[in-house]
Amino acid sequence: MLTIKNLHASINGKEILRGIDLTVNAGEVHAIMGPNGSGKSTLSAVLTGNPLFTVTEGEVYFNGKNLLEMKPEDRSREGIFLSFQYPVEIPGVSMANFMRAAINAHRTYQGLEPISASDFLKMMREKKELVELDAKLTNRSVNEGFSGGEKKRNEIFQMAMLEPKLSILDETDSGLDIDALRIVAEGVNKLKRDDNACMVITHYQRLLDYIKPDIVHVLYKGKIVRTAGPELALELEERGYEWIKQQVDEE
Repeated sequence: MLTIKNLHASINGKEILRGIDLTVNAGEVHAIMGPNGSGKSTLSAVLTGNPLFTVTEGEVYFNGKNLLEMKPEDRSREGIFLSFQYPVEIPGVSMANFMRAAINAHRTYQGLEPISASDFLKMMREKKELVELDAKLTNRSVNEGFSGGEKKRNEIFQMAMLEPKLSILDETDSGLDIDALRIVAEGVNKLKRDDNACMVITHYQRLLDYIKPDIVHVLYKGKIVRTAGPELALELEERGYEWIKQQVDEE
């Protein structure tokens, strides 16, 4: 599904990613871990086309298409979804109108007719139940006045509505209490299928207690320095990132 080869990227002339190699197959959940400044959020920004970052070398293919040649909106329409670490508020735009416009933009790109009002409302009801989203929130402006937990839950609701092929969760656990974390993670787990995939970017093991990864990668100084199964996250929790830093610096 996603193939990254020797990816280098910079911002304001400063190199952040220094040669990322990564393959994500359909049906897999990959956890991307690492200390602050290692390049985790930069990787998500580059994959989704954030114009602040410049790709200086490497290739990224998504379902056989050159991702780096696509506009950010086309990457979304091809099936890539990003759950933001800090979701923004959009005053004056209701959640219902926002989601219907997004879904219809995707349908137009795929050569489909716009979704009918009745089908859209039925889909909203089903997806709200999936992520335990308060029905009143969908009648308000996007994220306006939402708590941190409500914003993150709303991100997963948007993910459920858009049904992406690849979901990138950028520190979705940031600022969540245990109950909100459980609800968000359960929503992600319910959306997992054999034909989609997920990249979970996180500092901590606690999110991975709920969202079980197939593969864990450790990012350090812009490179993936370790790849293993879920046991790697547990080892990081026990030993800390200083253990990885020391090992890598000695190599």
